[in-house]
Amino acid sequence: MIILPARLEDVPRLVRFRVDAAAWLTPMGIDQWSAPFPAEHIAASVIAGEVFLVKENEESAAVATVTLDQNIDPEIWDLWTTEERAEPALYVHKLAVDRHYSGRGLGGQLLDWAGDRAARHGARWLRLDAWTSNTRLHQYYLQQGFRHVRTTADPDEVSGWLAQRPARPAEHGFDDRTAPALRPLPPLGDHHP
Repeated sequence: MIILPARLEDVPRLVRFRVDAAAWLTPMGIDQWSAPFPAEHIAASVIAGEVFLVKENEESAAVATVTLDQNIDPEIWDLWTTEERAEPALYVHKLAVDRHYSGRGLGGQLLDWAGDRAARHGARWLRLDAWTSNTRLHQYYLQQGFRHVRTTADPDEVSGWLAQRPARPAEHGFDDRTAPALRPLPPLGDHHP
């Protein structure tokens, strides 16, 4: 399998990942990703070089995706402490695997790739926030070596389960066709996005 940066023509597939995931989660009583996500937001992340795809080969359809950036969702900015925000970290967003490829460890490989990329960027942490009510997802991330940091007490915040694991080099198993991450992370600072 190869991993490569997404392109603008991949945006419909990226939207489809979310739609398919929501359709799979809904019968389990989980409303994660049930609200449509604006394609223009996904396109902006693609243009910024933050969205990556996993494919069997260059010509095949994408079978998984992840967004990896330095951005804390503004709605949960204050859940990370000032000290935590000052630490170099990359954040995992929108991790999705096509249901036909589930159960093959592809999500774990993507997290290992993300942790490896974060380490090459000079990050100390690989972080994420997860849907607060999706305890099955929490367990998955804990099994992938993440440590629960805290969960929001705000009942209106749907994605406030925070977790992190150390960024570290990893043998992720992908043919990595992304640009090397050589520049160090700039400080995030304490300004609200």
